[in-house]
Amino acid sequence: MSDDLGTPHLRFERRGPIGWCTIDRPEARNALTASMYFGLRKAVDLVNGDPDLGALVITGTGDVFAPGGEMGGRHDEGKINVGALLGMDVLPFNALRNSAAPIVSAVNGLCQGGGLMTALLSDVAVASDRATFRAPELLRGVADSWYAAVLPAHVGIARARDLVLTARRIDAVEAERIGLIARVVPHEELLETAEQIASQILETAPIARAQWKRIVNSQYGWVDEPTMGASIRAPECAEGFKSFVEKRPPSWVPIQD
Repeated sequence: MSDDLGTPHLRFERRGPIGWCTIDRPEARNALTASMYFGLRKAVDLVNGDPDLGALVITGTGDVFAPGGEMGGRHDEGKINVGALLGMDVLPFNALRNSAAPIVSAVNGLCQGGGLMTALLSDVAVASDRATFRAPELLRGVADSWYAAVLPAHVGIARARDLVLTARRIDAVEAERIGLIARVVPHEELLETAEQIASQILETAPIARAQWKRIVNSQYGWVDEPTMGASIRAPECAEGFKSFVEKRPPSWVPIQD
C-alpha cells in the first residue's frame, strides 16, 4: 500500500509497521523542490498520525540521498520560487525534530544541505560505505541557522566550524568517526540494516521512548529563523544560487592572479 505525499518525486510505502519514504528524482539528482520538502514533512506527520505505523525510514535512489534544495529554477513546474522553497513554512525539520515516532535515515549516497539536516535530525542515521557528506550553504550565501543549532551537538563546535566554514566533503568513515552519523555498512546491506534498526527501536516502550527522544532533542540550540530568512532574501544568496547554476565562482570570491 502506498500513500500520496503530494509530489511524484517522493514514494511512500508501508511495510508492516514501518513507513518507507524514498526520494526519487533522478533527473535532478534528487534535488528537493518545495513540494518535496513539504512531502517529507507530510511523511513524518503521516507516521505519527497513523496507528498502523510506528516508524519511518527515509532513503534515496541511485547514488544520491539528497543534495539539498533545487537551485536550477525547476521548482514544481515553475510555480514556486527559491524563497518559497527555503521558506520556513515548508521545511520538514521541526517535524523531524519533534516526531514522537522514530525516524531512521538510510543514507545511500551523496548527502548534503537539507539532506544532511534530515539525517542529523533522524533518530538513527545509517550510511552506505559509498556515502559522502557536505554542508555547502555558505558557498551559496545562506546563513543556515539549522546547522548552527544542530551540528555542534553532534560533532562539537570545532568540527562544526570546520565542516561549515570550509564546506569540505567527507566520506562515511569520517562522518561516523566524528559523530555525524551512527553507523556505516556495506552498500548492499544498507536497506536491510535500516529496517532492522527501525524494528529494534519499535521493541522499546513507545511512551518512554518518545519522552526520551524529546529530552535528547531539546539539547539542540535555538534555531534563528529570522536571520536565516533574511539571508535567503539577500542579494548575496541570489548571487550564490546564480553562480552555482552558471557554474562560475560567486562574485565575492577574490580573483587570483
